[in-house]
Amino acid sequence: MIRKRLRPSEYITLLFTLFLFVLSFSIKNRIEDKFFTLVPVYLSIMVIQFLRIPGSGRDIVVPAISVIFIFDSLEWIVHPLNPVDIDPVLLELDYLLTGTYPTVWLQRFINPLLTEIMQLAYTSYYFIPVVLGIFLKIKKRQGEFEEALFLILLCFYLSYAGYMLFPALGPRFYIGHLHTVELKGLLLMEPIHELLNKLEGIKRDAFPSGHTAIALLCLILSYRFERKIFWSLLPVVILLIVSTVYLRYHYVVDIMAGIILTLAVIIAGPFFYKIMKGGC
Repeated sequence: MIRKRLRPSEYITLLFTLFLFVLSFSIKNRIEDKFFTLVPVYLSIMVIQFLRIPGSGRDIVVPAISVIFIFDSLEWIVHPLNPVDIDPVLLELDYLLTGTYPTVWLQRFINPLLTEIMQLAYTSYYFIPVVLGIFLKIKKRQGEFEEALFLILLCFYLSYAGYMLFPALGPRFYIGHLHTVELKGLLLMEPIHELLNKLEGIKRDAFPSGHTAIALLCLILSYRFERKIFWSLLPVVILLIVSTVYLRYHYVVDIMAGIILTLAVIIAGPFFYKIMKGGC
């Protein structure tokens, strides 16, 4: 029932959750009653890493649940920990880089069909890592799956650390008054948009762009491990990255930070994977 030896992906989840667990104690007075919800959540995530769960439950379901609950907990952690949003800095950097406010400039291209496509592309972020993982499992490439899972989780957790260090609402909230053209789709855009707003809440998760970092990382991993799906993912990932600005979720500098995060994970991640694999 209980395992003593953890895989690198489980070990890094354990370490990051332990960090959040300790952090929640350090800001207990700021999060008040939310503390009593966060502690059992973090304890449950840590305990589940040690359980003997067969097959895809251990490989797909447990990591997905861990990421979802950790991300959801950030709504109660980020602002109490760091109450100063950096949106003014990000907006100024965007203007210095582009000479305009990109989300405002993009309004000239807004139309229902394009908005529908962009929203679907943006939503693909939630499925791309799972698709890559399932594909590697079907191909019985367990070694590649293990490394890919570790790198993806590392990227998730580093992006979450970024949210805590550099909290930002994103242009849809910070400069919403400058957006004069409403984003409307054809059929699925509005319900998907509303659903994501309800599920994600306001977590100040703009910098870096986790959507960019994770999608680009999965694209690189697909090229490295299974090129058959690389060409299918390529146009989706390109549209996804563009959609983060078009749909006003991110500043351009968020995208740049997401790309840098991906490169850091690709370069340094395998080193840490080997260390954890040898020591776990």
